[in-house]
Amino acid sequence: MSDHFPANHGFAFLSSGSYLKVPARASAPTKPAAVAGIAWDGCVTNRPGARFGPMAIRRASQMLCDGIHPHFDASPYELLCDAGDLLLPNTSLETMRAALEPQAEALIRQHHMCWLGGDHSVTLPLLRAYKKVLGRPLAIVHFDAHCDTWTDHFGEPSGHGTWTYEALQEGLLIPEATIQIGIRSCGDKAAREYVNTVGGRVFTARELRGAESPAQLKFVTDEIRRRLAGAAIDGQLPPVYLTFDIDALDPAFAPGTGTPEPGGLSSNQALSILEELGDLPWVGMDCVEVAPPYDHAELTSTAAATLTWTYLSAYAKRQQGSR
Repeated sequence: MSDHFPANHGFAFLSSGSYLKVPARASAPTKPAAVAGIAWDGCVTNRPGARFGPMAIRRASQMLCDGIHPHFDASPYELLCDAGDLLLPNTSLETMRAALEPQAEALIRQHHMCWLGGDHSVTLPLLRAYKKVLGRPLAIVHFDAHCDTWTDHFGEPSGHGTWTYEALQEGLLIPEATIQIGIRSCGDKAAREYVNTVGGRVFTARELRGAESPAQLKFVTDEIRRRLAGAAIDGQLPPVYLTFDIDALDPAFAPGTGTPEPGGLSSNQALSILEELGDLPWVGMDCVEVAPPYDHAELTSTAAATLTWTYLSAYAKRQQGSR
């Protein structure tokens, strides 16, 4: 495989416009946080279209007006720039990941990043880049309908359904601080229980039925905090990464995704958990699998914009507290 990648993959599906109407990174390179798109869907196993996710999320985010979050009473606007979409090959998973990782590493070294996918195969090279920058494995909170712990991808060695297994095998994640939320799809028991088997925790969608409010979901947030405390070194919690597959939400809230699974989380449940965990030492987030061709009334892209905005607003709140 060649180590050379062209400098410009100018595909027509790359985004125009910026997230929250923030300035482009080129004109505001010193902003502490940034958004970047990863317009890749070469690993979907059902309906393609997630390459259009970054564009749709950015467009939906522009209805957030001044962007002041009602829970955190903070806005990421003044802290944020938009780095556009990464320039990636479009025909090979191996070459895409090889091109993505150094671009991600450069951005991670300069900004607190929020990544807009793209299918879930992009998370593996992101985690590789984070470990390289941070020098240690990460804790992870993984919202998804699917366990993504299969050992192959319908006969292929890697894809959007294998990245969690690969990340654990590569030592990118702290097993005991690997938390999955919303899992409910069909699959063999070995895959569904893999995270539990290695010491992590899987909260299935069934476990969360009927729990909507922060008080009702406290058993989830308390367990996450307990596991992070158990992975602390010299009293310091580990770095925590958030990956949110939009199909964690029930199709009623997010129909525009490649592999919808009934029986999922409500927007209220997801936002309650994220808001309650806003003070954790997050180091980055991705939101993936938004597929606008299957959306209705922009429900899915609006949900994704709100989830990422909530994450970034929590970041802004933490920044206020550090001054």
